Amino acid sequence: MKVTQEKLPASQIGLEIEITPEITQKTYEQVIKNLASTTTIPGFRKGKVPRPILLQRLGVSRIKAAALEEIVQDGVETALKQEEIPAIGQPRLRTSFEELISNYEPGKPLTFLAAVDVQPEINLVQYTGLSAQAEEIKHDTNQVDEVLEKERQELATLIPVEGRAAQIGDVAVVDFKGVLAKGEGEDETAEPKPIPGAEATDFQLELQEDKFIPGFVSGMVGMNPEETREIPAQFPDPYANEELAGKAAIFTVTLKEIKEKELPELNDDFAQEVSDFDTLDELRASLAERHQKEAEAKTKSNQQEALLAELLKYVEVDLPETLIDREIDAMLNQTAMRLSQQGLDVNKLFTQDIIPQLRERSRDEAIERLKRSLGLLEVSKRESIEVTPEEVQTKVAELMEQYADQDIDANRMRSVVENELLTEKIIDWLLEHSSVELVPEGSLTPAEETADELETTEPQTEEQSAAASTESI
Repeated sequence: MKVTQEKLPASQIGLEIEITPEITQKTYEQVIKNLASTTTIPGFRKGKVPRPILLQRLGVSRIKAAALEEIVQDGVETALKQEEIPAIGQPRLRTSFEELISNYEPGKPLTFLAAVDVQPEINLVQYTGLSAQAEEIKHDTNQVDEVLEKERQELATLIPVEGRAAQIGDVAVVDFKGVLAKGEGEDETAEPKPIPGAEATDFQLELQEDKFIPGFVSGMVGMNPEETREIPAQFPDPYANEELAGKAAIFTVTLKEIKEKELPELNDDFAQEVSDFDTLDELRASLAERHQKEAEAKTKSNQQEALLAELLKYVEVDLPETLIDREIDAMLNQTAMRLSQQGLDVNKLFTQDIIPQLRERSRDEAIERLKRSLGLLEVSKRESIEVTPEEVQTKVAELMEQYADQDIDANRMRSVVENELLTEKIIDWLLEHSSVELVPEGSLTPAEETADELETTEPQTEEQSAAASTESI
C-alpha cells in the first residue's frame, strides 16, 4: 500500500493512502455478495436475487458507501501498521465521504486523506536555574486561641434572656420574610416581589454582622421580643445568586426570643471534652505543632506551585485534541466522583446541556495540566529520575494498612502512588536546581473576595451549590 506522511498542527500526522485496484474491486464484490445473501426482495428467494436487480433496488451509491466504509477503515489500520505510527485516539477522515463516493470506481486505485493524533514532542527550553517567588506561611500563634474559642462557641449553652433588647452577640429566634425593594420609577402600588427562599419561621440567628446580608443584623439590634420591624438590607455585589447581587431588599422580621451564649470554662475538663488530651496545656501544644506543620507544608506547596508555574513558561508543546479531551474527561470524572461521594445526584448536575459548557470551561485548565505533566516527564527523562518498585511497594503497603477497612483497587492505588512519588522526586530535583525566593504571606496574592462568604437568606439546594462549584473546574 502506498502511504505518504506529513506533519500537521496539533501533533497530527496526515496520511495520503492509496488503495490498490485489487482491493477496491474485491471489497466492492464482497459487499454485493453479503447484501445479496441478506436482502429480501419480493419475488426472489433470499440469496437468489440477480445482481442487476440488487443493484437497481439498493442503488450503486449505497453499495459504494458500504464498500468505502470497509476500505477506509481497513486502509487506515493497514497504513498505521505498515508505517509503524503510534497513533492515539481515533483516526479522522480528511477527504469528504461525498468526494470518496464520487471518486470511487471498483477496479481502479482510490486515494484518500486521513489524520491521526500522536504523542506530542516536548521542547523543554529550560528547566534548571529557574527563578521564582513564593509566599512563606508562618505559624500564627493566635491560631491556637482562635481554634479553642471556636470550640467554646460550639459547646456554648444558650440561655434565654429577658428584660432587655437584642444586641450584637446574642442568638435570636426570628420569623422573617424578604421582598425586593422597589426601585426608582417602579409602581408604588404594585405588590412587592418576594425573594425566593427568603422566608423562615423560628430561624435561629447569631447576631454578628458577617452572618447575614449587610443591614439585616444591625437592623435587629435594639428589638424586643414580639416586636416586628421592616429592615432594609442590601445584597452584596458580587453575590452567589447573581440575580440578587447589589439589589436592595426589605425584610419583615419578628423577634420571638433572645438567647445569649454561656461559654464553657477553658480548662482541663474542656480539653478532655473536645480532644483526647488530659490537660489544656497538652491540647495547646498539639494544636501549635499541627499548625506549625501545616504552615511548613503550605510553604512547600507554594514553592512547588511557583516553580511549576515558572517551568510552564519553558514548555513548548503542540497538544493533540485526543490528549486534551482525555484530560477534560478525567477532570469531569473526578468532579463527578467527588460530588457523588458528597451524596449529590450527579445525573442532575451533568446534563446533556451542561456537559458541553463544562468541557469548554475546563479546556484551559486541562491544557495547563497537560503541559505541566509533560514538562515534568521530560525532566525525568533527561535526568533519569525514576521511582523504584521497592519505593512504590513500601508506600502502597503503608496506605493499604491505613485504609484496611475500605475496598481499594490495589492496582489503581499502585499507579497513583507511582505517579505521585515520581512527581515528588522530579519537583524536589527542580527545587534543588532552581531558586525560589520566599516572600511574606499575602504579598503575591490579591486580597480575597469576602462578599461570597456572606451567608444568604436564599436557601440553595445542594445540587445548585454543587453546580456552582463545578464552574471552577
